[in-house]
Amino acid sequence: MRRRRLVAGAGQLVLLLTAPGIAWGAGIVAVRVWPAADYTRLTIESDGPLVARHFVTEAPERLVIDLEGLELSPLLRDIVGKIRPDDPYIAGVRVGQFQARVVRLVLDLKQTVAPQQFTLAPVAAYQHRLVFDLYPKAETDPLLALIREKESAERDAAKAVEDALGELIARVDKPGLPQPTPSRPPAPVPPLQTPAPEKEAPPTDAERRRVDRLIIVALDPGHGGEDPGAIGPTGLREKDVVLAVGLALRDKLNAVPGMRVMMTRDADFFVPLHERVRKARRVQADLFVSIHADAFMRPEARGASVFALSTKGASSTAARWMAQRENAADRVGGVNVASVRDAQVRQALLDMSTTAQIKDSLKLGREVLSRLDRVGRLHKKDVEQAGFAVLKAPDIPSILVETAFISNPEEEGLLRDAGYRARLVDALATGIRRYFAKNPPLARQRSL
Repeated sequence: MRRRRLVAGAGQLVLLLTAPGIAWGAGIVAVRVWPAADYTRLTIESDGPLVARHFVTEAPERLVIDLEGLELSPLLRDIVGKIRPDDPYIAGVRVGQFQARVVRLVLDLKQTVAPQQFTLAPVAAYQHRLVFDLYPKAETDPLLALIREKESAERDAAKAVEDALGELIARVDKPGLPQPTPSRPPAPVPPLQTPAPEKEAPPTDAERRRVDRLIIVALDPGHGGEDPGAIGPTGLREKDVVLAVGLALRDKLNAVPGMRVMMTRDADFFVPLHERVRKARRVQADLFVSIHADAFMRPEARGASVFALSTKGASSTAARWMAQRENAADRVGGVNVASVRDAQVRQALLDMSTTAQIKDSLKLGREVLSRLDRVGRLHKKDVEQAGFAVLKAPDIPSILVETAFISNPEEEGLLRDAGYRARLVDALATGIRRYFAKNPPLARQRSL
C-alpha cells in the first residue's frame, strides 16, 4: 500500500512538471530592447537566475542565444515586435523551441558586433536580469564625428536658406503671385543615427583646424534605458524629462558660432557613470553639464540646485544623500563590470580631480544658478558640493544641475510643461555662455 502511494505521488509530480504553464526553471517577467547608436541592449528579466550561452555567425551576420531550462512563452515571442526599424544593429529576430527546455533566439544583424553577456542581481524594481549588449566592432572617433556632423548641419542649413531664397525669387519673377515672407527653417531633430562604418575616412587638414577652434560642451542627460531615474507622483520619469531638456539645450548651444555639443546620450539608453566621464574626455570637452530632476524623501522638497564636486565631504546632508542616490545609478541601469579592462585605471581616473577643476566648476555653477533663479525657485542659493562620480573628470569643469524635484507634485507639473522647459533651457544656455565670456577656454590641440 505504501509503495502504491509513492508511485501515485511520483506520477502526479510528473504530470505537474509537464503541465502547460508550469515553469521548469525561472519564469520570464519581461523582455526589453534598447536601441542606440552607441550600442543596443537586450534585457530578459526573470523571477530566477537564467542560464544562457551565445555565439555569432558570419555570412550572414547573426547572434544566436540559447536560453536553458525554459519553454517558449508569449513574453519571449513578444520580442519579435520590439525590434525597431531604425535599430542600428538588429534587423530582426526569430524565436523558437530549439530543444526540450531550450529556447533559441536568432538575431539577424545589420553589422558586425562584439556582444557582451552578463547578469544583474535583483535591485530596485527589477528582478533577475540577463543582459546582452551589442557593441560595434570598432569605435568611431568622437571628435571626427562631431566636426563632420557640424559641417553637415551647416551645409543643410545653407541649402535650406538657398532653397527658400530661390523660391522667393521665383515668385517675385511671376507677377500676381503672393510674396511669402522668408522664414528661417526650424532646426531639425536628428533621428537615431547608425554608427559610421568601421573604416571611416581619415580627417582632413581643414577638419583638424576646425576642431581645434571649437568650444565643446558635454551635455549629460542622467539615467536612461533600464534606469528610469526618479518618478513623479503621476508617473513622469526623470530620464524622459532630462533627455528633452538636453536635446533642446543642444540645439540652442549648437546655434552659437564656434560651439558644439557632445551628448553622452541622445536617446533612451543607459550609459554607465564612468563612461559618461570617458565620453567627455574623449572629445576633450571644455565643460561638462549633467542634467537631472531628482526626488527627495519628502514630497514638499522643491527648487533647482547646482552641484560641483567635493573631495572633502558634502556641503549638506541633502547634498550627500543626492550624491549617494545618483552614484547608485550603475546598479539600477546595469553595468557589465567584467567589460572594464582595468578597474584600477578607471578608479584612478575618477580620483584624479584637481583643485583647479573644482574652482572652475564653482564659477560655472554660480553663473548657471544665477540664471535659474530667474526661472523659478531655488532649493539652495549657493552652489553645493558632494562626491558625485559623474563630476570627476580631472581636467573638465563639471556641474550637476537638479532642474526641479520631480517628487514635488507642483514641480512635476512644471517639468511636464514645454514652456517651462524652454525657459529652463534658456537659463542653462545663458549661464554657459556667460561662463565662457568671463573664462575663455584655453587654446588646445585636439587629436583627431
